[in-house]
Amino acid sequence: MLSLQNVRFAYPGSETVYDFSLQVTAGEISCISGRSGSGKSTLLDLIAGFQPPVSGAIHWHQKDFTHLPPDKRPVTTVFQRNNLFEHRNAIDNVVVGINPKVPKQGHDVERAKAALTTVGLQDYFDTQVTLLSGGQQQRVAIARAVLRDAGVILLDEPFSALDQTTRAEMLSLIRTLTTKSARAVIMVTHDLRDCEAIADSHYVIEQGTLHGQSIN
Repeated sequence: MLSLQNVRFAYPGSETVYDFSLQVTAGEISCISGRSGSGKSTLLDLIAGFQPPVSGAIHWHQKDFTHLPPDKRPVTTVFQRNNLFEHRNAIDNVVVGINPKVPKQGHDVERAKAALTTVGLQDYFDTQVTLLSGGQQQRVAIARAVLRDAGVILLDEPFSALDQTTRAEMLSLIRTLTTKSARAVIMVTHDLRDCEAIADSHYVIEQGTLHGQSIN
């Protein structure tokens, strides 16, 4: 379980004090919504380690990682812009998630192929990512996140630029991967239909705190 216990944060010069408490069980998806500037990205930054909390604690399976650097946390993020290396193929873009040397063969490459197969891209291992559709590129980004084997996956509006059909496919894929791999997933979105489609719980950020309830 991912647990945030009164994780407090404030930007310098701002009167807004964020105070986040949240629990997401492995295998479940929590949706986060709120107005622009409400603190959705701040919440993800605190979990990922890009912002240090003033107080509070963040645990994964009862292990405190509040003060660990980003690369030591059991967390990976899929962004709206997938941050792929455009000059590289799908395999290279996935394997770099665990091996920055980007080997061309070996165990890490086989793991990358398995991750791409999991997201339905077994026929595109050697395809340069600029030749892939938007949905396929996001599948590459998801495969990279899956390969990192982090227990917590943060989704920062990764599907907002996709057409409705592709978006529905991506949401279904995330639901399936979450259930099968027992990850805890937090999805930030402006579209409440995303929450209704796959989330187990929905939280709204208001006045610096989370308010939510179970959906399913």
